[in-house]
Order: sequence, then structure tokens, then C-alpha cells
Amino acid sequence: MILEIALLQIRPGQTGAFEVAFTQAQHLISGMRGYVRHELQRCLEDDHRYALLVWWETLEAHTVGFRGSAEYQDWRGLLHHFYDPFPTVEHFTRVELP
Repeated sequence: MILEIALLQIRPGQTGAFEVAFTQAQHLISGMRGYVRHELQRCLEDDHRYALLVWWETLEAHTVGFRGSAEYQDWRGLLHHFYDPFPTVEHFTRVELP
């Protein structure tokens, strides 16, 4: 399983509108092949900063499947204008410790 972490900085005064738009957008991602689950968390120190955590079955489910889909274009239209700067997105895998 892969964990996608996107750190989102939202334009000042836009957090309410962002959260409304995200409520719509989350249905786009949750229907994708390889999607497992997601969480959106707001930073306590900066209320314009969010962490989007999305679990995928594989890296390609996100990078090829979702990003190459029509749903991603809708996602972009709903959310990308809120970001400043554009978010850093990284992928992680669990470390199995003894």
C-alpha cells in the first residue's frame, strides 16, 4: 500500500470555500480504481495549511490511473485555484520494523 501526502497551502480567506469544494472533490477520488481511503487534516499552527493523506493500492493507481483520468481534470477545476504555492506531493511506503 502507498500513502500519498500532499501539503496544501490555501490562499488567505479561502479555507471555507476550499473545504466546501473538497467535499465535492473527494467523491471523485474515492471512486477511482486502486483508491483505499483518504483524510484531510488542518494544521493547528497555520489554519490555511492542510495535509491530504490518500492511501492507494499502488503508486500507479495515483500517478497513472487518477492523474490520467477525466476525474482528475474535474478535481483540478474544483481545487487547484485554492493553492498558493502549488502543493508538494510525495508517496510513502510502510517500513516493516521487527
